[in-house]
Amino acid sequence: VPTAWQRPYLNVFKHFRVEEWKRSAREGDVTTVTDARLKGTVYRIRGALPTSSYLQLPRTGTQSLGLVGRYLYLLFKPMPHKHFTVHLDVATEEKQVVRISFSTLFKEFKSTPTWLQFPFLCGAARGSAVDNLMARRDLMGAAPADVRWTCLVLDLQSILSLYLSRRYSHLKSVKLCSNLLVKNLCTSDLVFDPGVTFSEARQADLACRGVAPMPREMAFPVPRGKNWHDLYDYIRFPSEGSRLPYDSIRKSYPDPVAVSEDPVHQLSQPVMLTKAVRDRLSLIRQITTPKAVSAPW
Repeated sequence: VPTAWQRPYLNVFKHFRVEEWKRSAREGDVTTVTDARLKGTVYRIRGALPTSSYLQLPRTGTQSLGLVGRYLYLLFKPMPHKHFTVHLDVATEEKQVVRISFSTLFKEFKSTPTWLQFPFLCGAARGSAVDNLMARRDLMGAAPADVRWTCLVLDLQSILSLYLSRRYSHLKSVKLCSNLLVKNLCTSDLVFDPGVTFSEARQADLACRGVAPMPREMAFPVPRGKNWHDLYDYIRFPSEGSRLPYDSIRKSYPDPVAVSEDPVHQLSQPVMLTKAVRDRLSLIRQITTPKAVSAPW
């Protein structure tokens, strides 16, 4: 099988040796820094405009990554009080190239047969003053001061199916624009759950359901006695089991009284949202109805 080398997952930055900049490109203020929380090196992309600084894979537009994994994992942290943009070019089985973009700059979902634009709502850490406020329009915008490292899981197959009735073939390119800290990218056909340990996964035989613990080289550090979800954000888009398109990418919180203490049991439970989050989503749906957009640049 030609794509066997991408199984069970592909560490994109490692495979394409991003640090050598031979098969990737950078523009503007893109550098490596040490992150105190992750205790390791990450890429910092910052600039006044999204187009002024970016990290791009592959190096040129005439090349293709050719990555067939259904899920794209982006391990990143938006910069506080800043906006960011990410562009993904994907190919369909019908040989159509579709750009999937998400950004804190977008105020509403926009769609054409070749371009999907999703607003990204960073939100705030649970229990913070911002999180406790009623949903307001200004929650859409720049990242809050206490924005956290995030594992964003994009189901590329479902996105194309739900929004364009197209069949996913492969990922052609990725363009990460300012302002972001990025640890890594990963593609896989498996759903990685960072809150599940290897022993728990074996005990519950999660592999038969396509669920696996986060690979160690992709994982965020969790101090002894701490819980992953108390330190970081996990966003899966579209959410598991959704049948109708969502019009923004955002995190949601389980209701504490509705969630089991058993992390493996949680995987099969429906997510219950707190009133504050339900209010926020209600407002989002009112102000983010699909509108036409011009062809991508």
